[in-house]
Amino acid sequence: MRLTWRHYAALAFVTFCLFLTGRMSLPPLDRDEPRYMEASAQMLESGDFIDVRFLDQPRYLQPAGIYWLEAGAEALFGGPRDRHTAWPYRIPSLIGVTLAVTLTAWIGASLFGGATGLLAGALLGVSTLMTAEGRMATIDTVLLLDILLVEAALLSAFQDRQSHRPTPVRTALLYWIALGCGLMLKGPVVLIPAFGTPLALLAVERQAGWWTRLRPAWGWLITVAIVLPWCVAIYVVSHGDFFHRAVGTNFLGKIGHGQQAHGMAPGYYLGVFILSFWPGALFTVLALPAIWLRRAEPGVRFLLCWIVPHWLVFEAIATKLPHYVLPTYPAIAILTAASLTRWTLLRPQAVWARALMAAYGVVWAALGLAFCLVGPALLWRFEHRLSPVAVIAAIGALPALLFSIRLLLRGERLHAALAAIAAAVMIHAGLFLGVIPDLTVIQLAPRAAALFDDYRPCEDSTLLSVSYSEPSLAFLAGSNTRFPTIPAAADLLRDHGNCTLVLVDRRDEPALGAALAARGRRLVEYGRVAGLNYSNGHMLNLGLFAAAKP
Repeated sequence: MRLTWRHYAALAFVTFCLFLTGRMSLPPLDRDEPRYMEASAQMLESGDFIDVRFLDQPRYLQPAGIYWLEAGAEALFGGPRDRHTAWPYRIPSLIGVTLAVTLTAWIGASLFGGATGLLAGALLGVSTLMTAEGRMATIDTVLLLDILLVEAALLSAFQDRQSHRPTPVRTALLYWIALGCGLMLKGPVVLIPAFGTPLALLAVERQAGWWTRLRPAWGWLITVAIVLPWCVAIYVVSHGDFFHRAVGTNFLGKIGHGQQAHGMAPGYYLGVFILSFWPGALFTVLALPAIWLRRAEPGVRFLLCWIVPHWLVFEAIATKLPHYVLPTYPAIAILTAASLTRWTLLRPQAVWARALMAAYGVVWAALGLAFCLVGPALLWRFEHRLSPVAVIAAIGALPALLFSIRLLLRGERLHAALAAIAAAVMIHAGLFLGVIPDLTVIQLAPRAAALFDDYRPCEDSTLLSVSYSEPSLAFLAGSNTRFPTIPAAADLLRDHGNCTLVLVDRRDEPALGAALAARGRRLVEYGRVAGLNYSNGHMLNLGLFAAAKP
């Protein structure tokens, strides 16, 4: 099967529609997404596109590329500044996931044929991690697309070497431009796949002649030309502090110790793979014997050299989050799809290996059943009602999953994979259309921000939140939001009480009231919101107060 542009356009359209669901109704999802959105919003408000800031603090974690994209999307599609509209900031991730799935299909098709490419794109698109990241205004799907462009250029040069044909200049341009854009998105992280794949191939093949096809003699100048202007500008603006924080603290600091309570032992990514790549994870495990048998084939070797260096580097780094190995998932999806469409079914000879695969399958099936039922269960648990959309999705997904399990037991892996993909599509549609938008208990920040809007005394009022410091509140309430301590909040209310309101949990009200009374003021309550802070699992009962004279 040979794919034409119509196949790729159809795949891109289907992916776009799938990831469009729920995008406009989802509130900002703590914690990373609203940090990106607020920093991008402040770019537009301040007109400063060099120095990235979150509220009154510099945000020196990565270069400005992703913030430019999100600010540009908001400027084009957001219209007048609306603090309650999150979807324009999610447009770059929507484009990123659409093109990433399509490019995965192209790479798979160029290596193993059209059927493999389409199935690989489907496995990647419905994976749990991709489903989540593709709907949020974060950097991960845009970075994934950039890394896929890097790997596509490397693969083109690699295949040209295999076929003894010259590599066009456009391939080299693609590689070095994508490398420069990746550096502007995430800094040195993009160098891991960009140089890890060629170095791994060099270690395996003991030849590096094909690398010259990418014109490294002058190509690096293109990369430098992309990143140097902003680097110089941010060095001047921050007096070098950006590079100290972004490279020294954020990048290198993650290597030796876990940052932000995300330190995990090696093996973490293998452990969460069954969840983050569900439903494809089981089919990947079942494909391992066939992949190992064909490890010397050029296409398989290239994909393994794409996966292994990146995976090992992030397993070795102390700070771990599931999305750090997302750039390996397209290669994993391609190998998995190839095992289903092209390769003969192989079973390991060792009894212990077969037992481990069977146990993995049991866990996989249990996760699938939980995914089918979790949406209606959450609505009933927190809202004491059921959504028709969530129920219909569960009714559709459950038979598809059970049918997939039956096909697996009969050894029909390809059809089982297709049934599992169908189940995943219905699960995700129900979750993002009928569950999360209706879970008002977790929408604490939107309700608190709406309450603040109802009572703000001035156009540029300041909101002080002493008990609830999630970034989503800052995005929804505006850049004048502050998260002070109780004594600092009392001082601000005393000095700027006319245009300042305070948000405080019931447990902290006595302490704030006492601090304010010592400064000659008292609290006046305007309203309350209660709900769950899902970032830490705490139930809060927040009151909105002004400061008045006794």
